[in-house]
Amino acid sequence: MAETAEHLQARPPMRREARMHPLAVRIMHWTNAVAIIIMIMSGIKIYGDSPIFSFISFPDALTLGGDGATAFRFHHNFGQSGALQWHFLGMWIVVVNGTAFLIYGLASGRWWRMLLPIRPREVVATLADAMRFKLSHDDLTVYNAVQKLLYVGIILVAIVEVTAGLAIWKPVQLSHLAALFWSFQGARLVHFLGMFAIVAFLCVHVLLALLVPRTLLAMITGGPKVDIGRGAPPAALAPQLGE
Repeated sequence: MAETAEHLQARPPMRREARMHPLAVRIMHWTNAVAIIIMIMSGIKIYGDSPIFSFISFPDALTLGGDGATAFRFHHNFGQSGALQWHFLGMWIVVVNGTAFLIYGLASGRWWRMLLPIRPREVVATLADAMRFKLSHDDLTVYNAVQKLLYVGIILVAIVEVTAGLAIWKPVQLSHLAALFWSFQGARLVHFLGMFAIVAFLCVHVLLALLVPRTLLAMITGGPKVDIGRGAPPAALAPQLGE
């Protein structure tokens, strides 16, 4: 005999547990990390060929693009052509992998579960705790308000960064994207400032990982298990199930 709707409603909801960082998230996280480093190192090599700010320069040791003397012999530049090739490689990895990361986070409910809501009063309270060195990291599965704000912010920065990069890459064919930044030079400026924002985020991210090594280990092993939802029959179907 089929179970009645009352029995189904009385049954305890089923728990669904999974690792805090599923395998797919870990693979996409480390892929993004490598690709972004490639883009930063090659980007500052490209920047050196036509700097926006004359007082900002970068040592060759931090750049990616090949030996200057060798590049000049073959390409008549000091490594910018090689840097462009590395930059395009990193760009497509970031675009494809980043898009998959966003879709996965939205489809699985990960973003809603871990990054929302962000309440201003909680951000202020968390910052106050951090300034007093009383910030707690006992539960790795729960992000504090500042972490949520940083993660959401860096996702938005990355979207703007890719958009500005495409406008710089094809300023004529994608002139509508360049117009979003007022001009080609405006897109370059936004792209450069976005790189600084990403570097600042990475510095904070790595520092927190070093201060709390369990967070780094969790991104390698998957971390503790978390409840990702409960399974229960929709209320609209309950009468039908009792027939």
